[in-house]
Amino acid sequence: MSQQPSILVVDDEMGILDVLRILLKGEGFDVSTAQGGKAGLEALKGNPPDIVLTDIKMPGAIQAVNQGAFYYIQKPFSNDDLVAICRRAAEQRLLKAENKQLKQEIRRRERSGLVKPLGKARAFQDVLKLAEQVAPTESTVLIQGESGTGKEVIARYIHELSARADGGFFSLNCGALPESLLESELFGHVKGSFTGAVRDKQGLFAAARGGTFFLDEIGEMSPATQVKLLRVLQEREAIPVGGTEAIPVDVRVVAATNRDLEEDIKRGRFRTDLYYRLNVIAIHLPPLRERRDDIQILWEEFLSRIAKERDEQPKALAEEAKGALLAYDWPGNVRELENALERAVVLSKSTTIDLAALPDKLTERRAEPLVAERPHVNPTLDVIERAYITWVLQSEGGNKTRAAEVLGIDPSTLYRKLTRYEGDVPG
Repeated sequence: MSQQPSILVVDDEMGILDVLRILLKGEGFDVSTAQGGKAGLEALKGNPPDIVLTDIKMPGAIQAVNQGAFYYIQKPFSNDDLVAICRRAAEQRLLKAENKQLKQEIRRRERSGLVKPLGKARAFQDVLKLAEQVAPTESTVLIQGESGTGKEVIARYIHELSARADGGFFSLNCGALPESLLESELFGHVKGSFTGAVRDKQGLFAAARGGTFFLDEIGEMSPATQVKLLRVLQEREAIPVGGTEAIPVDVRVVAATNRDLEEDIKRGRFRTDLYYRLNVIAIHLPPLRERRDDIQILWEEFLSRIAKERDEQPKALAEEAKGALLAYDWPGNVRELENALERAVVLSKSTTIDLAALPDKLTERRAEPLVAERPHVNPTLDVIERAYITWVLQSEGGNKTRAAEVLGIDPSTLYRKLTRYEGDVPG
């Protein structure tokens, strides 16, 4: 804020505007005026003032009170009261600006020691470089990757490196709520708009003003809600459920999905226009099986974090346990690794985690490889088929439906074969 507080006076009556301009200018304010609510809104688009003094009996002005005005003074009022109120508003504005500046300085100092998400694999390092490049911009980001790969971790990293780091980081899983409740959470609602709406509710797009809004599992959003989200991204405003007045939206959107949205577009499940609005910057997060060099880095971090939460020394991994962790394909990715280690820490009674403490699927008997140092002499067709099915099933993380697609057979045929093998193939 400048040394001379700026104030915009908005009223329908030109005579009142002239009187207030002379009064406030004489008290040291930098005064501008606008006749009517529409003119006032236009004046705010250019260089917003420190204070807005407005009559609320105008179309569009009542929204200021609903969103929390500094003070409400009734006409007629004394000049001294009005000037005193304007001075208090200016002082509070200055205090908030100084507080924000202080927070930004603290944040900058903290950020100088910001720890990057862990991973040294080339594919993951490329992700971090792209995140660091796009963080200072206002561009919408779409993070794609399998469940458990850490999409929210990358979204938070982008937020912390952005100019919005002092604003909040808001997160919502679009697949966790029914459509009606999701719309209310996103856009808010007005009292009486549906059964149970006993009061107005602010939506997350309004609450996240000045910050970052992370929309997880965006591919699970219904077509009707997709239309409303598209309006938010295009017009930068949201209309509450049951409402008529739009609320300005000032957030940076980062979305994420584990779905193939381009395939969903072909099937009519996702809007093309929304996809291109979201996919301004695309970040593809690799699965853990494609960054095996990071498994050890991650297990060391998780064991340290778990120990800190339990107020104990970190437990070590036995060599056999390390081998099992490195050999497993981790279909649940980083989240599955963290969960497996937390389970192992709880179950281990000693300071070392052995193989028995790991989940059974990490230690179950593996299929015999197709090629070995001493291969079968003239292997039968049944042996080759069994080995191939085992390999495909393991490659697909035990998912029988996907394995059947790769094999080119019906799932029912695969299940019959697995039954015939009497469990020889892990599932």
